[in-house]
Amino acid sequence: MKTGNDIKIRLRVVGQYCVGVYDYAVPDSLALNGNKPMYEFNTRDIATKRKDLPTAQAALKLIRVVPNPYYGNSAYELGQLDNMVKITNLPQTCTVSIYSLNGNLVRRFTKDNGITYLDWDLKNQYGIPIASGAYILHINAPGIGEKVVKWFGALRPQDLNSL
Repeated sequence: MKTGNDIKIRLRVVGQYCVGVYDYAVPDSLALNGNKPMYEFNTRDIATKRKDLPTAQAALKLIRVVPNPYYGNSAYELGQLDNMVKITNLPQTCTVSIYSLNGNLVRRFTKDNGITYLDWDLKNQYGIPIASGAYILHINAPGIGEKVVKWFGALRPQDLNSL
């Protein structure tokens, strides 16, 4: 039975596969898959749960800022002048507010899409690079809950002469 959700999976096996090993089991006219080994499995028990409030609330615990701590660079940066971290495992709709330790709002992101992360260029709401130090991120997911994440960054000074 073919449906729009069927997929093909290739499995690696330890032993060498030999055609004809199973020829003795069933006559070819009755054999499934030409007497070759067949595997069957399903993913019903591991499917994503949708519109389940307890699952969504538990998923808030998975929200992270990576890398944490940030020491002058990350794998997400594309160039020498880039600074980039990701806020990961976010729900579809949420507001991410970033605060300094003295409670000043540094930046706010509003997210309403299926992408599960946000890129933060380590700049405030005016486009000015932030200072090194600790920051508090408050994630508010309406109808689900709230999460607070602590983040530390040691930023490098920009060296424009070495370009």
